[in-house]
Amino acid sequence: MESDTNWSPLSVLDELDQQVVQALQVDGRASFRRIGEVLGVSDQTVARRYARLRSAGTVRVLGLVDPLRSGLTPWFVRVRCTPDAAASVGEAMARRTDTRWVSLLSGGTEISCLTHSAGPGRDDALLLQKLPHTPRVVEVTAHALLHVFFGQDLSPVTRKGPLDAAQIAALVPEDAPDRPAAEALVTDPVVLGPGDQQLMDVLARDGRTSAADLATVTGWSQTRVRRRLSELRSSGALYYDLDVGGVLAADMRAALWLEVEPARLAEVGNALAGHDAVAFAGATTGTANVYAAIQCRDPGAFYRYLTGPVAALPGLRRTETAPIHRTLKGPSPFMDAMRR
Repeated sequence: MESDTNWSPLSVLDELDQQVVQALQVDGRASFRRIGEVLGVSDQTVARRYARLRSAGTVRVLGLVDPLRSGLTPWFVRVRCTPDAAASVGEAMARRTDTRWVSLLSGGTEISCLTHSAGPGRDDALLLQKLPHTPRVVEVTAHALLHVFFGQDLSPVTRKGPLDAAQIAALVPEDAPDRPAAEALVTDPVVLGPGDQQLMDVLARDGRTSAADLATVTGWSQTRVRRRLSELRSSGALYYDLDVGGVLAADMRAALWLEVEPARLAEVGNALAGHDAVAFAGATTGTANVYAAIQCRDPGAFYRYLTGPVAALPGLRRTETAPIHRTLKGPSPFMDAMRR
C-alpha cells in the first residue's frame, strides 16, 4: 500500500504530465518553449499535453486577484441550511462573482465559501448582507482572512511534483514577488483600474490568454499589457494558480479549523505550510483563528494526520473538522464547465 508521505493526486498522471502540471504551477504563463527546454522535450509536446489535460477538465491555468493585496477583505463563510436547501443555496452562491471555493460540507448539510466585495464600480451587494435573509438559511458565520501561510500560487503540486530544484529555479519568473520582503513592509493596497479589471476577468477564465487577445479586450498595446501583467504579478496583486478537476481531486478532503494560542499563531501557520496534507492554510478572525483545507489519500490517512502532525502543533486548544462533500466552484470567481 502506498504510504501517506508518498501519496500525491498527481500519481494518476504519467511522469511527463506530472512535470507539465508542476511547471505550470511554478509559472502559469511560462511559454511552452521554455517548459520544453526545462523538461527536455519539444514545445509542441508540451502544448499537446496541456491541451489534452485542459480539454479533459483535468487542469487549467487561472490568473487571480489576491484580495488582501488589492485592498479587499476576504471572508470565510459557513452557512447552515434546512436539509433540503443546501444544494440549491450553494449553487446560487457559486453563480455569484464575489465567491470562490464554494463547497458542500458534512454530507451536504452545510456550505462554505470564500467571499469578498466585488470591487469598485461593480455590484457591491456583499453576499454577507443577503445570506441572513435567504429562505431556509438557518445560520451564517463569517471570519475575515488575515494572512495566508500556504496557498494561492502554492499548492500540494509544489511539494509533491517530480521536478528537481534546478528545474524549478529555471521556471521561476523574473517578476515573481519576493514574499518575505513584501510581508516585512507595510505597503498600500494595489489599486486596480478599469483596464486592470478587464485583464483580471479574462485571466480568471484562462490565465494563459495571449497578450494579443488581452490587448483586444483592454484596448491597450501588447507592450502595455505585458508591462502591466508584470507589475501586477511582482506587486503580489496578481498570481497564477491551477484549477484541477475531479481526476486530481483527493479521495478525502476536509475543512480544518484550529483554535491556537495567539502567541503560537505564526508558528502553527508556518508548520501547516510544510505539511503534505495541507492545500491551504491561513489566519482568520474568530475563536478558531486558523483555517486549513486538507486533502488525503483516504479517511485512514486523514485520521493519522489529525492524530499525528495536527496533535503535535504547539499551543493547540481545539480542533474542528468537516469533510468536503462536493466542490461546486473552485478558485475562479466565474463558474466553469470543469465542475458542472
